[in-house]
Amino acid sequence: MDYDLAIVGSGSAGFAAAIAARRRGLRVVMVEQGTLGGTCVNVGCIPSKALLAAAEARRVAAETRFPGIRTEAGPTDTAALVAGKDELVGELRREKYEDLVEAYGFELRRGRARFVAGPALEVEGERVEAAHYLVATGAAPFVPPVPGLDEVEYLTSTSALALSALPESLVVVGGNAVGLELGQAFSRLGVEVTLLEALDRLAPAEEPELSAVLAEALASEGIRVETGAEVAEVGRAGGGVRVRTRDGREVRADALLMATGRRPRSAELGLPEVGVALGSRGEVPVDGRQCSAHPRIWAAGDVTGGPQYVYLAAAQGTAMVENAFDGGEHPLDLATLPRVTFTSPALASVGLTDAQAAAAGIPCRCQVLPLDAVPRAIVARDTWGVVKVVAEAGSGRVLGVHVAAAQAGEVILAATFALRAGMTVDDLAGTWAPYLTMGEALKLAAQSFRTDVRQLSCCAA
Repeated sequence: MDYDLAIVGSGSAGFAAAIAARRRGLRVVMVEQGTLGGTCVNVGCIPSKALLAAAEARRVAAETRFPGIRTEAGPTDTAALVAGKDELVGELRREKYEDLVEAYGFELRRGRARFVAGPALEVEGERVEAAHYLVATGAAPFVPPVPGLDEVEYLTSTSALALSALPESLVVVGGNAVGLELGQAFSRLGVEVTLLEALDRLAPAEEPELSAVLAEALASEGIRVETGAEVAEVGRAGGGVRVRTRDGREVRADALLMATGRRPRSAELGLPEVGVALGSRGEVPVDGRQCSAHPRIWAAGDVTGGPQYVYLAAAQGTAMVENAFDGGEHPLDLATLPRVTFTSPALASVGLTDAQAAAAGIPCRCQVLPLDAVPRAIVARDTWGVVKVVAEAGSGRVLGVHVAAAQAGEVILAATFALRAGMTVDDLAGTWAPYLTMGEALKLAAQSFRTDVRQLSCCAA
């Protein structure tokens, strides 16, 4: 064999695997046909959160939240904003990806890879053989077939992040994380935004209480939210677009963003030819060890069709190396995998929802604490939000925590630790929590199972 491990794709899963393999002294080659670094650093997490941070700064400047403080927000220089974002992306791509190729000493080949009999890879006409192969090609924006869509220009999450000029108005199709984050960001940068979600509420995978809070917050910022709005057709309207829903509603805007999810990028790899059938959405099915139907072909990250989080992809890449080369059985436990939507308020969850616990036949109790009972939110004059705790009836074991709040992503880390440790609501209620932190909201929510926290003095147990 030419190599111990051949990796197709250079995102977080691929680099995590390469690093883990090189630490074991293995011979590694990575094949990449596009830009090094994958989705997160180039067209996903990093550029979108940079845009969100800029939009948040403009929003704060435009608000008059505190008595005696006056600020104002001028027009957005989109070209300068995008140039700054691109510079940041370039720096991180170099530091976190390009420089690591030499630092860890693995080979990088540029070109298109395809599986051929052996199994082996064919890379730009050259055969590459390895003891094991990792498919880590990620996912790409998915746009469903909609009548008229091929006759209009539309944006995806990738092209929206590269705009050099903002439209005056924008309709966003899709009310999950990508649509919500980009929709709010563009609104805060001065664009008139309408959000369309086919289901009956925004963020439909989250607890209803979180969805309701976010919908109210977005509406308060002037964003038009339409739920139960399945798109029936799209057409031109003057210099812009017209979107019509199945129930007859119509929205017109200068631009259209299709934020309708992402699908695994696997179609051109030739996997079926070496015995690895793809799933209905193009995913590479794997077992708990990240192994496909072929014992020498593995997959990790978004291409597997699982939750699309960069930290999960990296963990899967590392686990693949452990399982393939150490002869181990190291399945990842996703029961306490947290998730965050970086809107304002942010949404963050870990563990079971109320409905999931019921479906699993687990008797549970739930408490929902509004942020107007949390001192940090009160003094910050930002009480949009709730904390919901799902606990097993009887034992009080925490099954899930769901937060809509500023800094919800920070709060959910503590909740993740609590679930991993098997803590009960009484354990949480008795845990130290610094006063005037958002993390204290988790303690207060736990206390609310046994007492009315509005009747407590500051820091009272």
